Amino acid sequence: MTEREAAPALWRAGWLRDARRCDSPNFGLRPPDMPVDLLLLHSISLPPGEYGGDAIAALFTNQLDWDAHPYFQQIRGLKVSAHFLVRRDGGLWQFVSCDARAWHAGASCHRGRDNCNDFSIGIELEGLEGEPFEPAQYRALARLCVAVARRYPIVHVAGHEHVAPGRKCDPGAGFDWPQLRRLLGWDAGCFPPEM
Repeated sequence: MTEREAAPALWRAGWLRDARRCDSPNFGLRPPDMPVDLLLLHSISLPPGEYGGDAIAALFTNQLDWDAHPYFQQIRGLKVSAHFLVRRDGGLWQFVSCDARAWHAGASCHRGRDNCNDFSIGIELEGLEGEPFEPAQYRALARLCVAVARRYPIVHVAGHEHVAPGRKCDPGAGFDWPQLRRLLGWDAGCFPPEM
């Protein structure tokens, strides 16, 4: 059995078997015949710099208590999602089927193509822009990237900072791109050029 033939056992309608499922209503259809070929990395913590709570899942499922923390007033009413969240301990959550279009990139452009949500899979790493990420997160992220690439025709991996420069700066300087490349063993051309 080839890797491509084995891949369906890991997936069901765009949901990865090994991820904790938590459905978000914040998604839409991808354009017809659009290849999903970009892994787009982000970082998030709610409130900023605080880890381990349920605020990220609450945000992605439109259940965040806007009055629970002063910072939440700044994002009140925001409706966003990502396909995956990698927690600090390496735990993996999935909010949107990879067959659908999650709302994670906003105004964006990758290699001349606008609207990255149309052709990317959004992966949030629990962390703060510029701060280091945990070894367990890199291991979980590498496993996730391999699983996704077995199912979808992934060609590139980029950060939000690469597709929305000047507007976004995550995952930021604390993210170790060379480490991810070593773990994956993928060609340099798959990664941002300045890596």
